Amino acid sequence: MSHRLLIVANTSWYLHNFRLGLIKYLMINDHGVYTVAPQDDTSNKLEDLGCIFIDLKIDNMGLNPLADFQLKNRLFNIYDRIDPDLIIHYTIKPVIYGSMAAAKLGIPFINNITGLGTAFIKRNWVTLFVKLLYRFSQKKADHVFFQNSDDKELFEREKLIPKNVPLEVVPGTGVDIDHFNIHPYPENNPVTFILIARMLWDKGIGEFVDAARQVRLEFSDVRFQLLGLLDVLNRTAISRQQIQIWIKQGIIDYLGETDDVREYIGNSSCVVLPSYREGLPRALLEAASMGRPIIASDVTGCREIVEHSVNGYLCKVRNANDLAQKMKDMVELSIDDRRDMGLKGRKKMEENFDEKIVVQQIVDRIESFLNNS
Repeated sequence: MSHRLLIVANTSWYLHNFRLGLIKYLMINDHGVYTVAPQDDTSNKLEDLGCIFIDLKIDNMGLNPLADFQLKNRLFNIYDRIDPDLIIHYTIKPVIYGSMAAAKLGIPFINNITGLGTAFIKRNWVTLFVKLLYRFSQKKADHVFFQNSDDKELFEREKLIPKNVPLEVVPGTGVDIDHFNIHPYPENNPVTFILIARMLWDKGIGEFVDAARQVRLEFSDVRFQLLGLLDVLNRTAISRQQIQIWIKQGIIDYLGETDDVREYIGNSSCVVLPSYREGLPRALLEAASMGRPIIASDVTGCREIVEHSVNGYLCKVRNANDLAQKMKDMVELSIDDRRDMGLKGRKKMEENFDEKIVVQQIVDRIESFLNNS
């Protein structure tokens, strides 16, 4: 075992679904990997890989200063006990409060800004507070990764990170192009739009439903599906009752949640994500990798994946009418044209978003730091 590395996030699910390639690579190279996150159904899967799992109590919904102070103390105690050679933080609260704990102990840490969250969508006092937290917590960071250039430029413009901290953009989590291999385009099914995300208003699900109503007035046989976690612990969560109302109205089908989205993407005609803001959405990477055209909002994180009229369409954010029009445009394309869009998306994934590229870029920085420390 050459080095002890801690990888910290706000859910075990996030680490297993989005950072599995990195964890495997580090373990293959004989690093001792500790994963720190709240216990959930995927925690055992992390342990099955051979890494050590440490349960972390964290309030992902709240902005309670006392609870967040306690989180910082819990992270401090874990870091002090393990005494790792390097800590890698993912997601907002670990990035902020984990950084504070690591800096206090003098332990090196690398941060990953995977998205800016609700605070940067609805500009209010919370936005100002979160900016202050970033400015204070990132002073001692050894390296910071971003998933898109817009977020990096925002942090630089707002002076949320000191100039001496190295900043770097990586293409999100990347996508395993072998696992999410190209899938034959469905020819005999009715045109089917699927939105894959946690059931949050900020994912544009309300606009998706409103657009579906409009499209059905002209194309009654088109299908609209939602796939993803319901009952999310988030301030913008959509209630189960609201989902049931849409189902009873005959607007959408809710498919529940799954550990493997490939079958659902494969049966779809187009994957839709009218989100208000993203880091770099994994669902769109997976959809493009499988050869599906995409409709997504023209916002940070989505426009890096979708080239308008090439591998899909970009729509105006928070605009159900424009989303509906883009859906109608997609329906009116021939199957061959939709298939061609999907193939162009697949090529883009192979050239720019292969998970191997992302993991290697991050590992190179980790190994360079460890070798020079």
